[in-house]
Amino acid sequence: MKNETTIFGIRAIIEAVKSGKNIDKVFLQKGSRGELFQELEYLLRSEGISSSYVPVEKLNRLSMGNHQGAIAQISPIEFHDIDDLVLNVIESGNTPLFLLLDQLSDVRNFGAIVRTAECTGVSGIIIQKKGGAPINGDTIKTSAGAIFKIPICKVDHIKDAVYHLQSSGIKVIAATEKADDLLYDISFKDPCAIIMGSEGRGINPSVLKAVDAKAKLPILGEIESLNVSVACGAFLYEAVRQRI
Repeated sequence: MKNETTIFGIRAIIEAVKSGKNIDKVFLQKGSRGELFQELEYLLRSEGISSSYVPVEKLNRLSMGNHQGAIAQISPIEFHDIDDLVLNVIESGNTPLFLLLDQLSDVRNFGAIVRTAECTGVSGIIIQKKGGAPINGDTIKTSAGAIFKIPICKVDHIKDAVYHLQSSGIKVIAATEKADDLLYDISFKDPCAIIMGSEGRGINPSVLKAVDAKAKLPILGEIESLNVSVACGAFLYEAVRQRI
């Protein structure tokens, strides 16, 4: 992480949050105590800012030891409001194609997906506030700058976004191995959104129950699954193929 995208120290982070800085992720030292530290923890929870507890060694590597038990990463982009984005896409006359990422954790996978999404004309990407990969220098590099060209929304829960899209007439399709249909059996011609799950867990079961359709990729080899960014590319380009 570069200094221009990070904030070091508990009090500095508290002030940054209160002033409305667009903070993407906060790393907190395991075992830390004190009133100020507890104030920061409460503030992060109340504002819905993603945080994780890490060993002091990680904080030392990120800050050369000058961190006071907390480091915040500032997002390099401004996030869009999901209500405004969905309405704008519908009113534009273009057929919506949204992408939902259910707590994807690897920044390089995230960046690669953003790059493919931009190339395939995705209307916007929706991620969850907590539990997902931060948007940092690695994300920007892997996305080849596409992170600045495609709208990204943060929501409290992916399931809430599913319901919102459905209420706007947008079909939600889950990319999952727990499906009977192949992606080639699904129509992507109408307004739709594709959900990709996290690298290890896949799509949350409660989210799977809410979708309109499920689809999988055919696997012909012995390895049972693909990298999520590769699988996402296959789904997005099937949508492109059907729409051209």
